[in-house]
Amino acid sequence: MSVSHAPPEISPPLERIAPLGSRRSRSPRRLRRAWGPVLLLVAWQAASSTGLLRPDALGSPGAMAATGRDMLADGTLPSAMLVSVQRVAVGLALGVVVGTGLALVSGLSRLGEDLLDATVQMLRSIPWVGAIPLFIIWLGIGEAPKVALIALGVAFHLYLNVYAGIRGVDPQLVEAGDSLGLGRWGLIRHVVLPGALPGAMTGLRYALATAWLALVFGEQINADDGIGFLMNQAREFLRTDVIVVCLVVYAVLGLVADFIVRFLERLLLQWRPTFTGQ
Repeated sequence: MSVSHAPPEISPPLERIAPLGSRRSRSPRRLRRAWGPVLLLVAWQAASSTGLLRPDALGSPGAMAATGRDMLADGTLPSAMLVSVQRVAVGLALGVVVGTGLALVSGLSRLGEDLLDATVQMLRSIPWVGAIPLFIIWLGIGEAPKVALIALGVAFHLYLNVYAGIRGVDPQLVEAGDSLGLGRWGLIRHVVLPGALPGAMTGLRYALATAWLALVFGEQINADDGIGFLMNQAREFLRTDVIVVCLVVYAVLGLVADFIVRFLERLLLQWRPTFTGQ
């Protein structure tokens, strides 16, 4: 008597399930994100062509592009961009170190909070642009007051967001780490700091925006180079085209900085699920 064996069932191959946000192609979304600037340029050109915008008030996009091309060709714009980027980089680095350091001391220690938080909150309520005369008296009219102004604006944003991120860590995660035998420094390294990282990245994005804003004010302090210097010269000679080109450069540099922070967020916060819209 022969016993027939049924052939084993072959299960269908497993498919890796991707998050909903990653199933869509990236190219269409990039195109959608470009619609806003393109429509703005079209409206600008239409207003210039129909005479709604006078050339002496605001030239057409083509005229601005020609001015920007001339400034690139003679080296004026690249030199000014390099100087401004260096100022922002130094001020940003100082502000990140100071703001993050104060937030760690205040957020990780009750004693540090009692000693620092009230003072920082008091200083934060003072308009940091109003500190320009003091910086000039203390630091002179060179590069130091410009860098200090940027660092001051950056430090407050980093302090607030890093401090809030530390204090916003889920206490159940801390209890779980404690039950697993993590000491104080182990909890800080493996639980508290990773939990505060989203707040720190948000603070960094605000800090970058503030850094470029502070640069505009800082380059009004006896600057002999930089984008703000070009804008001051253009104001004296009523060159609205140069002013607009400089503003566009500020916007582009800010957009590049925001793109870098977004890349860091995707790199460092892969563990955090987020809602990407529907």
